[in-house]
Amino acid sequence: MRAVEILMIVSIVLQLLAMVIALLLVNKTKFKALWVCCIIALVLLSVERFLQLRIFAGFEVSDLAFAWVGIVVSLSFSICVVCARFLVNHVDNVNLERRILENRLMTAVLRTEERSRASFSRELHDGLGPLLSSAKMSLSALQRAELSDKDRVVLQNSTAAIDEAIRSLREISNNLSPHILNNFGLARGIKNFVDRLGAVRDTHITFRTTLGEQRFDSNIEVIIYRVVCELINNSLKHASCTEIEITLRLGGKHLIVDYRDNGCGFSVRDVENRGMGLSNIRSRVSSLNGRFTITSRPGEGMQAKVSVAIDGSAAISTDGDNETHNEARRNGKKRGKNSTR
Repeated sequence: MRAVEILMIVSIVLQLLAMVIALLLVNKTKFKALWVCCIIALVLLSVERFLQLRIFAGFEVSDLAFAWVGIVVSLSFSICVVCARFLVNHVDNVNLERRILENRLMTAVLRTEERSRASFSRELHDGLGPLLSSAKMSLSALQRAELSDKDRVVLQNSTAAIDEAIRSLREISNNLSPHILNNFGLARGIKNFVDRLGAVRDTHITFRTTLGEQRFDSNIEVIIYRVVCELINNSLKHASCTEIEITLRLGGKHLIVDYRDNGCGFSVRDVENRGMGLSNIRSRVSSLNGRFTITSRPGEGMQAKVSVAIDGSAAISTDGDNETHNEARRNGKKRGKNSTR
C-alpha cells in the first residue's frame, strides 16, 4: 500500500472521530445546527477521501460526484461559520449578563453594608450617647457636694473615663457612617477624615479638590470615600511613608481621584495575590463601572487613580433633591439635638 493511500485512510479515521465528538456535542448547546452541519461536512469529506481511494485502486469515479460532494461540503462549512458567529455572540451576551449581574450583586452588598453601618452608627450615637451624657451630668452634680480628697479623685477619674468613652463613641460612630459625608458631601467628608488623621499622625497628608460643595449620587460618594480611606490606611500601616497627596477633581464627565505616597512601594502582583485590600477597592470601583489603576515598585512609592462616570444615574445633584441626602441631613439635625458633646 502506497504512502498516499495510508495518509488518506488516516484522514478518514480522524474525520470519523471528529464526527463522533460532534455527535456528542449536539445536545450540549442550543445551536444544534452548528454541530449537525459539522457532522454532514465531516461525513462527506470522508466520502470524498473514500472516492479518491477507489480512484487509486483503479475504479472509475464520476467527476460530477466529486463536484456535488465539494458543493455540499462547502455549503455545510458555510452554515457552520454562520452558526459559530451566532454562538460567539451568544457567549458574549452571556458574559455581559454575568458581569452586569456581578455588578448588581456587588452594588446590593455595598448598599446593604452601608445601611447596616448607618443603622449601627445611629443606634450608638442616639442610644448609648445620651446615656453616657446623663452619667456625666450625674457625676458633675456630685462635684458640688462635700467630698473627701480620695472621693474627689475617684470622681475625677470616673468623669475622665466617661469623657474618653464619649470621644471613642463619637469616633466609632463617625467611622461607621460619617455624618459630614452624608450632610456636606464627598470633599468635606474626605477633608474631615484627613484632618482627623493629621492631628494624631506624623505623616503629612495633602488633600486638594476643586469640587467645593458639589454633591453626587450617594453610592458614588460613599464608595469613593471608602476607597480613599482604605488607600490612606494602607499607606499608614504598610508603606512607612512621610507624605501622602490626594487630588479630587472633575475630568469631563468623570470624577477622578489621584493618590500618591512616598512610601517603600511594593510589587502590585504580589500584594494582590496575598491580600484582600486592593481586591476590595477594585470591587467597590467596579460596582460603579469605574476604573482603578495602581502602579508601584519597591522603594519608589505608590500611585493610584480612580475614575468614575458621573453622567446618567450618577448625576451631580447640587439642589438637595436627592432623597438619600435629604434623609442624611434630617438624621444629622436629629443628632445635633442629641449631641454627646
